[in-house]
Amino acid sequence: MDYFQSLKDTVNSAILEYLPNAQIKPTKLHQAMHYSLLNGGKRVRALFVCICAKLFPQNVDPLPAAIAIELIHAYSLIHDDLPAMDDSPTRRGKPSCHVEFDEATAILAGDALLTEAFLVLSNAYKKNPPLALALIGELSLASGSRGMIAGQQEDIDNEGLAISKENLEFIHEHKTARLIQCAIKMGFLCGDYHHIDKHQIKLLGYHLGMAFQYQDDLLDVESNEEILGKPTQSDGQFDKLNAVKVYSVEEAKTRLNDFFQSAEILMDELEVDTTSLQTYVESLRQRKF
Repeated sequence: MDYFQSLKDTVNSAILEYLPNAQIKPTKLHQAMHYSLLNGGKRVRALFVCICAKLFPQNVDPLPAAIAIELIHAYSLIHDDLPAMDDSPTRRGKPSCHVEFDEATAILAGDALLTEAFLVLSNAYKKNPPLALALIGELSLASGSRGMIAGQQEDIDNEGLAISKENLEFIHEHKTARLIQCAIKMGFLCGDYHHIDKHQIKLLGYHLGMAFQYQDDLLDVESNEEILGKPTQSDGQFDKLNAVKVYSVEEAKTRLNDFFQSAEILMDELEVDTTSLQTYVESLRQRKF
């Protein structure tokens, strides 16, 4: 756990190096970017990038890729909290970006973080064009209209409609799992992964991403706002699709365990020592927020 905390500290320190200085004009915009990106967070996606890259003795520095995916994640949370989306007043126990600043600034801060992610990748890996293109391609696909944004659109469109298992799975896979799947793939891209089955890597990311979202759905029901740092049972309040609404709590827990078990099998099958990755996944499995 000290190793994972050290990685997280490294990511947090590096974020300040890659973000524009908060005192650069327009200061309000840059302060909003800093506020949202440095407002706590587990850095799950960034740590997946780093841990997967470090499974291999030979690897390209994964830190810029880890920062890039955190920039994308932060932008998505800013927009997700907006009145037009989830209308959430808090994030990680603090006012959401649009509450702390204003709605227009929050939209622009999200836009800027999204753009900055690809600048980070293009600058950091410019001496390795094939890797830069691969990382940019993976992140673009995972976060665009066939990935995270697709999940967000379907989430909005299905508010108040009859509960559908198919729609739930689509939303969870695209809105959450695709970006975690991307983090796993970006980590392997930074390592000497070419002897590893690409389909196994893709499946591993999918199962870990789905497990993470099912866990969030269960925590939304079983935890409280003080622990989570955001309103609980908000999905039920706005009639959004949620695993607990589609399945029972017990069925959702069963599916959660199935996703984790599938991921464990895949990690065991990979032709590399995945001890550190398995340990980190187990720590996520035990999380309470």
